[in-house]
Amino acid sequence: MSEVSDKIFNNIGIHVKLLDDEDYMILKETLSRIGVSPKGKKVLYQSCHLIHKNDVYLIAHFKELFGLDGLPTNTTEEDLQRRNAIVCLLEEWELLEIVDKEKVKNKMPINGLKIVKYNEKESWELIPKFNPGTLRKFFNS
Repeated sequence: MSEVSDKIFNNIGIHVKLLDDEDYMILKETLSRIGVSPKGKKVLYQSCHLIHKNDVYLIAHFKELFGLDGLPTNTTEEDLQRRNAIVCLLEEWELLEIVDKEKVKNKMPINGLKIVKYNEKESWELIPKFNPGTLRKFFNS
């Protein structure tokens, strides 16, 4: 992570650069369709979120985000590997650029993720496990 994003985001998540101004909404929507799903159910739990502050963008696992407001978090190595795989996938899809590629080297195989196709999302229940809008302390500091 860069020094700037470390300061802003307290050393969590992956600092990314958007390739286009319109990519913010595309990334948010895409992230809503990537996560984990119980076998045999059309339910997807979103793993990561895109947040920004002071024109610095970050993708973090939802468990990491609790720490931004000083709440307890139980982020595991598997959670971070999942986050890294997702960020790398988004870069492969040319939706972003990873600022510090060293931070995403430890990642899970892509088959550890569930990705719901855009044209199939209406038949799935997409559930975010965190609402970045609740980061009141963080965004007001």
